[in-house]
Amino acid sequence: MLPTVDHPGLKRSTVEARAYQLEGVAEALECSTLLVYPTAAGKTAVSVMVVAEVIANGGKAVMIAPTVGLVEQHKGTLTNWLAEGVSISTLTGSTTRDKRGAVWNSSEVVIATPQVFHNDILSGLIDPSTLEILIVDEAHHSVGSHAMGKSCDEFIIRGGNKILAMTASPGYSKIHVEALCRRLGINRIHTRSSTDSGLKRYLSDLELIEVRVEVPEELVELASPLKQWQEGLIDTERRLGRYVHGGKVTYVGLSSAMERARGAISRGDGTAFASVSRLALALTLNHLINHILSQGVGAAREFLRRKSSEASSSKKSTRAFLSDKRVADLRKKIDALDEVHTKIGTVRRLVSERLRRSPESKIIIFANFRDTVASIHMALEGIEGASPSRFVGQSKKLEGGLTSKEQIQTISEFKQGVSNILVATSVGEEGLDIPSADLVIFYEPVGSETRTIQRRGRTGRRRQGDVVVLIAEGTRDEAAAVASHRRESAMMKSIHAVRRALTGGPINYGLLEAFSIENIDTKVDVGSFVKNEREANKHDFPQFEQTSSDTVASTIDQEKRAGPAAYRPSGQSGLDDF
Repeated sequence: MLPTVDHPGLKRSTVEARAYQLEGVAEALECSTLLVYPTAAGKTAVSVMVVAEVIANGGKAVMIAPTVGLVEQHKGTLTNWLAEGVSISTLTGSTTRDKRGAVWNSSEVVIATPQVFHNDILSGLIDPSTLEILIVDEAHHSVGSHAMGKSCDEFIIRGGNKILAMTASPGYSKIHVEALCRRLGINRIHTRSSTDSGLKRYLSDLELIEVRVEVPEELVELASPLKQWQEGLIDTERRLGRYVHGGKVTYVGLSSAMERARGAISRGDGTAFASVSRLALALTLNHLINHILSQGVGAAREFLRRKSSEASSSKKSTRAFLSDKRVADLRKKIDALDEVHTKIGTVRRLVSERLRRSPESKIIIFANFRDTVASIHMALEGIEGASPSRFVGQSKKLEGGLTSKEQIQTISEFKQGVSNILVATSVGEEGLDIPSADLVIFYEPVGSETRTIQRRGRTGRRRQGDVVVLIAEGTRDEAAAVASHRRESAMMKSIHAVRRALTGGPINYGLLEAFSIENIDTKVDVGSFVKNEREANKHDFPQFEQTSSDTVASTIDQEKRAGPAAYRPSGQSGLDDF
């Protein structure tokens, strides 16, 4: 029997005892905390234990999650793990305003979408100062004008107490992590990586495989007139000294040229207006070329459809682009084509081999565009043992979207085995708890470390899983794969750099007095359990610290006695900053 956590607010034998999670609970109960764990390491378990302690002490908790599917999933988890009698409610856009006030007043725990929470704060239905804690799931969304960030702004301004922000990917740069912590009022960062032995033994091994494919000649021919068009535009900008990058035309080169052109305009150079127009057209062509070569017919068709939607509004430049004979010819050819990209055949082969070898397997395939999802879904039909389902978001502009209710039903059917393959857009990247998915296929690599981590986290949650990334040779896929690896590597360095600058100090296990650990017929306190775990993993848990008052006093005394030579200059974090 595995050791489990015992607490008055939890059902018995439901939450497995893990030392690193209990550390996270202690830090979250002390102050506003950013919790960074790899996907499937149990961030939700930490939040449930925090909620249990808050409710036991007479407080109220709110959790916000970015999608309706996640809201419903969290409700199921909290209902299964929290003690009987705890009132748990959900609020989404489908709940009318006249009913929401009663829900806020009567519930000890409310799980809501961020837009609803934000609106209800502004309208006075909920007073943040009455809440003990706000739990923010997928907290990396709390940037810019996203409703999640605005919800946290209002929570802090209006006297909310603590925030527990949870994510597997807070950003790759120190600036990103600092900005997130600043906006959420974070005082501590609690982080564990997949290499920590105390956590690693709870994670299944993942094998990452990159599969390179050649681009079909048909697609190369489709893109050829667009490339010639783009080269003509860039030749002009090279002569003007605005496009300065050598080699193939790239997004980075185009973006820097656009900055130069806009800078010239600000200096009064009237010729730069034409440059901005040429570069904007070159950027559009660059996107379309890469859609054709790296993703295929479906993605290119959807790109042109979106452009058509823009043209019907007010964009003169878009109308001019679509009326060009080269684009008009391309649209006719694409509309007459089925999906011919080599990636489609590769997906069919990977799925066939997996199902032949393991008929009980469950597979998730990610693609960026709905037309691509539709093409993949169609290509999988007829494969022996394959039962694919589409999983896409809602859309008011495009047909084929799934409502929130349909999304929940699709995931439920996938879990139950009604379907065994999920073909998803980005709506499927975050938070889905699909325990038996053991193969994830990226139809294309994504340059974002956040999206890569989220996608990869859809597999290996309970057993060994494979992640296959398809890379079209000679396309932007190659650059995106390199960028993703580089950013993910930089992310952990950034997290630790920001963590060191925040409020530190030893973990206060005294906040966990109401918790104990049950194991067969014995019960121990959390401190003893963590100490035993520390001894078992003493070489891999440098973060474990003594927390007695004697230790703290000794540390302070040593700091008082230390001379100036013991300290680095202000602002220096390493030799590279000297």
